[in-house]
Amino acid sequence: MLKVIKLSMIGLLITSLSGCFLTKVVTMPMRVVGATTGMVGAVVSVVPVAGNKVDAALEKVDTSIDKAADTVDDVPL
Repeated sequence: MLKVIKLSMIGLLITSLSGCFLTKVVTMPMRVVGATTGMVGAVVSVVPVAGNKVDAALEKVDTSIDKAADTVDDVPL
């Protein structure tokens, strides 16, 4: 009986969740990682000479992650 209730609840959640919500669940962690790399790059940029190159590279990674997350958000579900 309990198993039937659990399966019914899961089925209800699957049918009621919108595609937008599902993609946000996937892309939000991606964006957090991208923002974290940007902050690390800002901290590392204090290091003379190499710091700015590392910061630029991490900003490029952050931009790539944002573009990938935007692409996932645009998937029609």
